[in-house]
Amino acid sequence: MPQATPAPIRTAALLAAAAVLLTACGGGTTTSSAEGGDRADGFPLTLTNCGRTVTVKAPPQRAVSVDQGSTEILLSLGLADRLAGTATWSDPVMKGLEKANAGVERISENRPSSEKVLDKEPDFLSASFASTLAKGGVAPREQFEKLGVPTYISPADCVGKDNSGGGDGARTAPLTMDSVYTEVRELSQVFGVPERGDALVKKLQDRVAKATEGIDGSKASLLYWFSDSKAPYLAGCCGAPGVITRELGAKNVFDDTHDEWPQISWETVADRNPDVLVIGDLSRTMQTAESAEKKIEFLESNPVTRTMDAVKNRRYVLLSGQAMNPTIRTVEGLERVAAGLRDFGLAE
Repeated sequence: MPQATPAPIRTAALLAAAAVLLTACGGGTTTSSAEGGDRADGFPLTLTNCGRTVTVKAPPQRAVSVDQGSTEILLSLGLADRLAGTATWSDPVMKGLEKANAGVERISENRPSSEKVLDKEPDFLSASFASTLAKGGVAPREQFEKLGVPTYISPADCVGKDNSGGGDGARTAPLTMDSVYTEVRELSQVFGVPERGDALVKKLQDRVAKATEGIDGSKASLLYWFSDSKAPYLAGCCGAPGVITRELGAKNVFDDTHDEWPQISWETVADRNPDVLVIGDLSRTMQTAESAEKKIEFLESNPVTRTMDAVKNRRYVLLSGQAMNPTIRTVEGLERVAAGLRDFGLAE
């Protein structure tokens, strides 16, 4: 997802909160064998996550999730009561999670300051994007780890992906849903509810199988537009839109770039003339043309885009921003694009 400029990191606040956080992290249901206490089953738990070793001493009780995708996984696992706060939202919460989400404090609509996160005295921190927990984001992972707060980043944003350059990174290998399933399972293990993770993965896998059963979208070319009308962020080959496109047997008109969300001119878009426009319908207001309504208004009035076949025939599929990210809602995106291709007569 194209990221907004985050709040500045305030190291002094991190250090000032250290004593409080270390006290908070020392609590919980698990004690070490050196203290003579009983360990919770499976704890301490050690994971390798995005190139770092993460050790969780006990199931978190005051977690903070600083990206919507991560939050929706935790809510889907029935862990609302163990979330002390969430942040960085682009869409309304996933259907079915409204009640659970209402009980969790939203500390910021966009990326929060490090102080807001630390004010919640977290014992675990999760994020969907490496840039969220890096220099220029909320704060680098090591800042929290020095305070005894374990951190976790979605494997989908680091496995087979190079985040060293600018923008939203580039895929060195195509994303698969296995990375999302790994995130679900690992987070369920961290919170001591692995059976819930297995059940959620099974449910997602069944939905993928149902959405793709018997479909052949090879006649269709697609373009995915996330945000911004002036310099639009469009999907490259191999992120979450790539998962959707491959599952349906269709073609992404920008499958020749490995950048996650390259910014491409409308003249180039019009030249490639996709059959269907998959449009992000965002509720945030950080950039131009966030909502689907604004995007369609632009497409149908701009002299470059209004002559495109997809625009003239109004072949639009509307997706939440989270459905266009590597999250559990990518499955929602797959279902909607599959339905759209069938409705447009572009899939058998």
